[in-house]
Amino acid sequence: MADPDALLYFQFEADFIQSLRCIPLSVRYKLDTCGVKLKLNHWHLFSPEERRQCLTQACDSPETIAAYREMLQGLVLRYTDQPAATLGIPLNPPWENGESIPEQVLEQAASVGRSLSVVEWQSLSVLQRFALMKLSQPGHENRNFVPALDEFIMSRNRPRSGLGIQTEG
Repeated sequence: MADPDALLYFQFEADFIQSLRCIPLSVRYKLDTCGVKLKLNHWHLFSPEERRQCLTQACDSPETIAAYREMLQGLVLRYTDQPAATLGIPLNPPWENGESIPEQVLEQAASVGRSLSVVEWQSLSVLQRFALMKLSQPGHENRNFVPALDEFIMSRNRPRSGLGIQTEG
């Protein structure tokens, strides 16, 4: 069953979302939640409909997490004759803690001349904090870290389109 309120993708992922050639961060969040290590080559074996199912299927309660894990393992097994590797599921993942910004996120922000306050970190959704964690991992390409920060933090400080525009008189 799909979660109609679930975020499917972030704006900084828009360049690949139509083809779903990369694994969106919302799916990566679900992978960490259900403890499945899905490789990109597995993802490429899935049909467009199967990728869309991975994107839209709920994974937010013990029942839906188990169903998501079963669905993923079934897909990987169908295409590779072997189940996907499993991951340990953290009991208290750092992206759920709004009180403390992980050091790797602070270091990545500093490396690109940016900062992030605890108040800003607290204002982010769990999925947004997860995204910043993933985008700041050592060894990760990190090219979407700044666009993610801009989308999550900076856009809150900008007037919405059509609002707050002053004309000279």
